[in-house]
Amino acid sequence: MKAYPNFDAYLKDQSAKNQTIIRALRKFVKDTEPGLTEAVKWGNGCWVGAKGPVAYVYSDDGFVQFGFFHGAALKDPQGLLEGSGKFVRHTKVRATSEIDKKALAALLKQAVRSR
Repeated sequence: MKAYPNFDAYLKDQSAKNQTIIRALRKFVKDTEPGLTEAVKWGNGCWVGAKGPVAYVYSDDGFVQFGFFHGAALKDPQGLLEGSGKFVRHTKVRATSEIDKKALAALLKQAVRSR
């Protein structure tokens, strides 16, 4: 896992396509939950609340995962979240047009309240 000193360094190291997606998700998080702090944890861009990590981005070939550290506990009526682990859930974003701001905002707000 590569270490990055900050979110900007993490972002700069991603593919051009994924940088575009991550920038859009970054703006979305800032607009939706401005109290979250950006960080890099476990080699990925993260957003941290008062009680710990809330959400993250993971850059892969062809998509970006936008995930929640305690996503398994979230109500997901749209069925956006994937994953089978005990805690973490994510959605795969392949283009900025796939960012469902309304549904993701509901999930992000839940995640902040539960953390």
